[in-house]
Amino acid sequence: MTELSADDARRLILRAQGLLGADVRRGGVEGMLRRLGAVQLDTISVLARSHELVAYGRLGAVGRETIERAYWHNPARSFEYWCHAACILPIEHWPLYDFRRRAYRASKQRWHEVPRDFEKVLHQVRDSGPVTTSDIGGAKKSAEWWDWSDSKIALEWLLDIGELVCTRRIGWRRVYDLAERAVPADLLGVELTDEECIVRLARIAGAALGVATRADLIDFLRLKGPHAAMLDEALASGAAGLVPVHVAGWPEARPPRRTAVATSPAISVTSPFPNPATRGAAALGAPGSDDLAGSEAADNGPSGLLTAGATDQGLSGPPGLTVSHAAEPGLSGSPDLATAGTAGRGLAGSSSGSAPPAADGLAGSSSGSAPPGADGLAGSSSGSAPPGADGFVVSGASVIVSPGSVRSAGIGGRAPNAWADPEALASVPRGRHRTTLVSPFDSLIWHRGRTSRIFGFDYQLEIYVPKPKRVHGYFTMPVLAGGKLIGRVDPAREGSTFVARQVSFESSVVRAVDIAAVRDALWSAASWVGCTDVRVERVTSEAHTRPLLDALPLGPSDPR
Repeated sequence: MTELSADDARRLILRAQGLLGADVRRGGVEGMLRRLGAVQLDTISVLARSHELVAYGRLGAVGRETIERAYWHNPARSFEYWCHAACILPIEHWPLYDFRRRAYRASKQRWHEVPRDFEKVLHQVRDSGPVTTSDIGGAKKSAEWWDWSDSKIALEWLLDIGELVCTRRIGWRRVYDLAERAVPADLLGVELTDEECIVRLARIAGAALGVATRADLIDFLRLKGPHAAMLDEALASGAAGLVPVHVAGWPEARPPRRTAVATSPAISVTSPFPNPATRGAAALGAPGSDDLAGSEAADNGPSGLLTAGATDQGLSGPPGLTVSHAAEPGLSGSPDLATAGTAGRGLAGSSSGSAPPAADGLAGSSSGSAPPGADGLAGSSSGSAPPGADGFVVSGASVIVSPGSVRSAGIGGRAPNAWADPEALASVPRGRHRTTLVSPFDSLIWHRGRTSRIFGFDYQLEIYVPKPKRVHGYFTMPVLAGGKLIGRVDPAREGSTFVARQVSFESSVVRAVDIAAVRDALWSAASWVGCTDVRVERVTSEAHTRPLLDALPLGPSDPR
């Protein structure tokens, strides 16, 4: 089994998320969307809306119009649907969400009561062409933001079940069109079973996250009930194309609960990441080895990494493994544990709790919202892979799947506690770290338990907390620098001035590198939104106040 230190895992995750290295910026906004698999939408706009901030955080000062064109384009390059929450998704993923559209159809409900005459709206779109809510009577019944009109509910229901699709927006208004008109015909013609959808989405989520627990994957896709069971089978069988790993310091796996059946010779997977137990302290990297040099730090990975035995990048799991119930490399007592039966909304340890939907199909400003009622429905849970091999042996004597059993072995008898993208394991992350403010709805941090596990950073979005009770501010954005979350900023804008209403540092130790990183993050964001001045109103630590205020007039140390 591949053994990863917590720092190894963190670097892999940052590269997978497009926040480490130069290559991850190739392809611009469209390439970024396909790397991430999903970009969450939210109605709140402080400096900009979250889908813009996500692109800025990875690509730097890309034009906001460029971002909009890349997301919403004609012909369609992406579409809006439910993934972790309301998200922008690559158009080629349209067939993969058939499982959720079928579930909505079967449930015949959403959180609003669906009007009986919803098909009239479908006929209107078919006859008149693409529409916005204003074209069919408006979005609201009253001034209350959650009180939707029947026509708006009908549009959203038709989008839920796949009759309509949103691939464009006008301003911030969705444009609804027939799926048969907007989605390419070759995608509309693809028919996948629920199991096939989950297998492929698990691979996408795993690649986007880099290294993930089962709970992380559940949260990314918001699965529950039989669909979560299908994920378990895809992981255990190898059909998802992810390999089990052990990350030092992450919660240990629970004892195996289920059995697997397999029938042929083993596949071995190795990685350039060595076993932390067998390499010296110097190879692990001294504390602070990710520190910045200027505004961004070069990260060439920990020293002493093995170069031989790269992971088989073509691995799609051991052929021939049919799983009745999967052993779960899950978490024991972890606050972000989501079991197969956990509801898709309000997962423990995920982003802030769900809220009623806003007028454009978004779940208010809550990053914890999910497609309600869409997942926990009856469905087949059988999983199989093509014939060929009869076991899964992971290098280092880790998890061995043999006929009729699942057992774990390895160094200290440890079982895997996470899953990784084998392509990510095939090379060591190198290059510059991004220094940036991070949107609260960014997939790097949208699962709060995962954020704490990876970065040791406890984060809460306080938009629904009464102002006198807020600790860090209304729309607090973490500061990412040197591959770590070093602080947080509550941003605002007053004319041409970027205002940091409050700045907090994670460490009580005043380090010049942290001061420079926060200064650079503030000036970079200010420049991107067209501000020419930066003002800091409050720094929570007196020890950091004067150094930051003295550094601000100097401007960013690295304009990139």
